[in-house]
Amino acid sequence: MSDAPMNERRSGANLSVPNADALDKAADVEGRSLWQDAFRRLQANRAAMISAIVLIVLAFICFVGPAFVPWSYEEIDWDILEATPPNFETGHYLGTDSLGRDLLARILQGGQVSFLVGILATSVALVIGVAVGATAGFMGGRVDQFLMRFVDVMYAVPLMFFIIILMVVFGRNFYLMFLAIGFVEWLTMSRIVRGQTLTLKNKEFIEAARASGGSTASIILRHIVPNVLGVVIVYVTLTIPQVILLESFLSFLGLGVQPPMTSWGALIAEGAQEMEITPRTLILPAVCLSTTLFCFNFLGDGLRDALDPKDR
Repeated sequence: MSDAPMNERRSGANLSVPNADALDKAADVEGRSLWQDAFRRLQANRAAMISAIVLIVLAFICFVGPAFVPWSYEEIDWDILEATPPNFETGHYLGTDSLGRDLLARILQGGQVSFLVGILATSVALVIGVAVGATAGFMGGRVDQFLMRFVDVMYAVPLMFFIIILMVVFGRNFYLMFLAIGFVEWLTMSRIVRGQTLTLKNKEFIEAARASGGSTASIILRHIVPNVLGVVIVYVTLTIPQVILLESFLSFLGLGVQPPMTSWGALIAEGAQEMEITPRTLILPAVCLSTTLFCFNFLGDGLRDALDPKDR
């Protein structure tokens, strides 16, 4: 009879002590931050990870590849001066266009311009949109009313009309193009950031920052902006393809980069005129542009799912 209680106490003690694997799993879950959890969720999304890898490889090829191409994007092969099929002996691995310029070199150069315009214009939109949206949402009152009415007025101005005016007044060049596009694309981002800021401004940690004597600028920079980065990152990945597509449309209309500089949109415009003679001059840049846009969209969807706290 005396052994039974002792055995029960021993079995109870064994059950109360978790094993090492359970402790490691519990510590791993408890010690995981929001960004670590989001990255693991992103890794589980195959479409998003494959898209990210494709974008990195494509950008690497566009920026490093010209060093291994025998011809420059603006160099004319005076022995040809017409569209030719691929020829490895002359170094034209994808052939030439109607002016005897190497098609591979021009596609790589066009990729550089498209990527740079997409990233730089989105960066301009990011800085302006986050600053305006966070300030309007946190300050409220007349500041909010003034900034949001300005956003409404900008929305009423046709995008193409605004960009064309800038091009006519200041001239058409590469830097003005991404500044003009970025100055328009910040409107939606400012509204998104403002909405997120309105949900955060009355939280306890914001009240604690105010009580500790923090200034408005420091609270916005140290507390508001870091807490809206998840939504901002998702929107950035969706804005970059929009900007690339807009630049391609402007270049297709002749309002983008000027020869001999080129972009994928400009190459598509040139290829459309030669489609019946040399269809590859249209198909190749169109495939590159479509692949980039699809990858950015898949990556944006993956980031949205990974950063959504409702899915945790």
